[in-house]
Amino acid sequence: MGGLSIGLSIFIVIIMLGLLVTVHELGHYWVARLLGIKAFEVSIFVGPKLFHWKGKDGVEYTIRAIPIGAYVRFSEFDEEGNVIESDDPDLLINNPRWKRLLVSVAGPLMNFLLGTLILFALFSATYYPSLDVIPAPKGTQLAATEYTPFDTVVAVDGNPVFTSFDYNYRISLPSNDSEITVTLKSHETGELYDIVLTPELQTKPSLGILFNVSTENKYNGWYIISSFEMQNGGNVLLDSGDYLVAVDGEPVSEDLIAKFDDYTDGQVIHITYVHNGQTLEDDMTITNMTLTNGRGIRVCDYKTESWTQLGDTALCALKMTPSIIVGSVLMIENAFKGEEEVYNVVSGPIGVTTAVNDVVASDEGTVMDKVYIVILLSGVISIGLVFTNMLPIPGLDGVQMLLIIVEMIIGRKISKKAEGVINVVGFCMLVALVLFTFSSDIIRIILER
Repeated sequence: MGGLSIGLSIFIVIIMLGLLVTVHELGHYWVARLLGIKAFEVSIFVGPKLFHWKGKDGVEYTIRAIPIGAYVRFSEFDEEGNVIESDDPDLLINNPRWKRLLVSVAGPLMNFLLGTLILFALFSATYYPSLDVIPAPKGTQLAATEYTPFDTVVAVDGNPVFTSFDYNYRISLPSNDSEITVTLKSHETGELYDIVLTPELQTKPSLGILFNVSTENKYNGWYIISSFEMQNGGNVLLDSGDYLVAVDGEPVSEDLIAKFDDYTDGQVIHITYVHNGQTLEDDMTITNMTLTNGRGIRVCDYKTESWTQLGDTALCALKMTPSIIVGSVLMIENAFKGEEEVYNVVSGPIGVTTAVNDVVASDEGTVMDKVYIVILLSGVISIGLVFTNMLPIPGLDGVQMLLIIVEMIIGRKISKKAEGVINVVGFCMLVALVLFTFSSDIIRIILER
């Protein structure tokens, strides 16, 4: 099953990234043609040609063997692979700077439109995430405040939030024992008000795990989300990704949770759990831990069932772009501060494949839940490519935009020498980025296994 899921995941990622990159390149091509700029080739993938044909417009369309990337060729090459210089006014290089800038911007713009369209279609067909707060469980930090259920979160510690994407990241930055201020908007009056989430420390016997109480999986167990270092007297037994199936012979259930209050420090219990697909049994020691009560602040999802909600769905899809950009900038900023692991900042094809495989191979959720997550991931990556492609690195659109804007400012073409220096420096940055992305993916895989 593991090999099958990996193979399926690789196939999904090839289709996903192939679609996103193809639409990106078609954006360049369509805008160029609209502006009367000549294109010589539109290629899906790279490497040796598999299929090719000539269109009525004289453009060669090709499908190549290596399923990575795509490109539009706006120049002719001689037999030695050198660009053939020409005064043809229809060539991209001979067009006004504003036209060249529009062609460069068109790729990221298409990724923005595609990502927004994917998310809008997904949210419309299923449900869309809101920032409305659901009723808080008893004993949580939110329950101790004077909030009104289903009022809307608009800021965390004074920082505005756009969607649940950047909200969840902001809310996770301070630890549970830190005081934070959340700004809500009243559904009744539209007025803004602040609530302060104040932690309460409590020392009590604990299993030392965070888990999902749902048992709707093939193991009929609790899925372990994360574990504490002090679990089992410091000898961690249950780790993230495991399933706790039974305690002292009693199958796990919501009724079992109430019995946890009767445990004492040092008490030994017998557990049945699943680790890497293998069912195991072991003794576990209950350990006293000083923990805070949970935040208790969770936002809800809505099904799209009316025209009014369709508007909310479209707004949510549009807000995902600033949300993802803010989340990305925050991750980079926190990596420099040492508050975020550097290898979590970027992810390449290996990381995307791993993320998809985690979804495909997971025992959590139905097939439709997994399809939802994969499509959601496609939309998020498409919007993320907008941010990535704006980086001033050769091979990405950002460097072309930068060079054109500089030419617009100085009123003349950049010298060949200056352009060469920029390309050499940029190429070194590109190699460094590729190596950093690759190593980050590998480190993340090793640490998560």
